[in-house]
Amino acid sequence: MQKHDIIAWAESRREIWLDCFRVYLGLLLITNTSTGHFVDMLQRSGHNWLMTGVMLHYVMLAHFVGGALLALGFLTRIAALVQIPILAGAVFIVHRSDGLFAMGQSLKFSALVLFLLVVFLVSGAGRLSVDHSVFGTPPPKAAEPNPQI
Repeated sequence: MQKHDIIAWAESRREIWLDCFRVYLGLLLITNTSTGHFVDMLQRSGHNWLMTGVMLHYVMLAHFVGGALLALGFLTRIAALVQIPILAGAVFIVHRSDGLFAMGQSLKFSALVLFLLVVFLVSGAGRLSVDHSVFGTPPPKAAEPNPQI
């Protein structure tokens, strides 16, 4: 197989690669429901126990259910939208002081996940998704007539 054959093969399946990223991102969010660091941060913030509990449950539920929806490609835009405030908080509040060259690379990782969520909010699910199976592909818009004055 020649190099140009591999490139042509990959280019013809561009939408499937995006689906692979969506599935991986969903599985990553499902497995990222660890609460230790998040609970410590909430306790240091000075919020009462009720607010801490509500935020903790929102984040865990959003990561688990939203991650599953992203992995399946079902209600993809809604699932991404629910995750965006969490990751924006992670990037701009929690890991902001870590810097780009920190050992754990939490800021870069959170920023990448936030970026991918915005990509899927805009693009939606691809062909390998429940959304595509259930809702199909919207028909192309007809060109607007250009009225001559």
